[in-house]
Amino acid sequence: MQLWHRPLGPNDLRQCLRIATGATLGFLLCKVMNWNYGVFFTVTPMLLLGMVPVMSGHAARQLLASAVTSSVEVGLLGGLFGSHPGLITPIAFLLFLYRFACMSKGSLFLFGANGVINLSIMLHFGSYPTVDLNDLITTNLVATAFSVAIAWVMTALMPDVEARPKPAPAAKAPHRMRHEALLGATIATLSFLVFQILDLKDSLSAQSTTLLVLFPMHWNGALGYARKRAMGTLLGVSFGLAVQVLLYDWSDQLLLVTLMLWTGAMLFSYAHVKEASGSGAGFGALTTLGILFGQYLTPGSDMVYSALYRVSSICTAIVVTLALCYLVHRLLNSHPATRFGQ
Repeated sequence: MQLWHRPLGPNDLRQCLRIATGATLGFLLCKVMNWNYGVFFTVTPMLLLGMVPVMSGHAARQLLASAVTSSVEVGLLGGLFGSHPGLITPIAFLLFLYRFACMSKGSLFLFGANGVINLSIMLHFGSYPTVDLNDLITTNLVATAFSVAIAWVMTALMPDVEARPKPAPAAKAPHRMRHEALLGATIATLSFLVFQILDLKDSLSAQSTTLLVLFPMHWNGALGYARKRAMGTLLGVSFGLAVQVLLYDWSDQLLLVTLMLWTGAMLFSYAHVKEASGSGAGFGALTTLGILFGQYLTPGSDMVYSALYRVSSICTAIVVTLALCYLVHRLLNSHPATRFGQ
């Protein structure tokens, strides 16, 4: 693949350092403070620094607004209707719909994308009586605020040395925007239903995958991303297994774990930047690594089982999501008002 032969520029190297160091700082903060849901503190800086090459006030406002909006919606609507599937399902569809509409518009893509992931995860996990909903919401808000702060600090300490070209906004026809919003909202709602019905409360990575596959906003993009996501998952899991073997019973040594996380994040950030495709195999490996370290690498836990379970669940999620995505894509394309193409 020719993209892999593209030499890294000074901006690219600094972005790799920002991603790896930012994710490691989030992970370290969570472990030192002994906070729950370490995946929020590890993956959110990855998403922000990986998807937004240059940190800006617009990006920070979008991320913070998405976290606050999702928290209010989950706290009010999830708390009232979370135990009533017949009521929460149409509500979830409408909440997903306006987020995917924001993503389709382009200028609010980060608000919609982060909101889709936050809403789906918190609605699902918040429905279990054993989960403290207030703790879940508070942790998500704190993790988002710290992620924004970490991103600003990383940008200040390791700024770009060359001006980046601003991407030109792509104009979309109204029928295409309706297609993208309805496709995303439908699949996200079906994903939420499946994870609720099957009681899958230990499949965070698979649940996230069903949403990340939708981010290209169309069928061909979802198909291409699915292949890259599967490859990235294998890379991230392989690194996680190697770390488990290397550390063995030293997983309680925070310094060693932190060093391993930074090394892996730097390696996969390099792959992500070399691909230059937004969300490819490198980014898939990066987020898989963040989930494994943030959620499962703890003293007394066995990350080998968790890693193997991640592979099987993610591959299954990809196949099922693609099948549903194709069916919904064909259905929407049969009507001129929601047709993707001309």
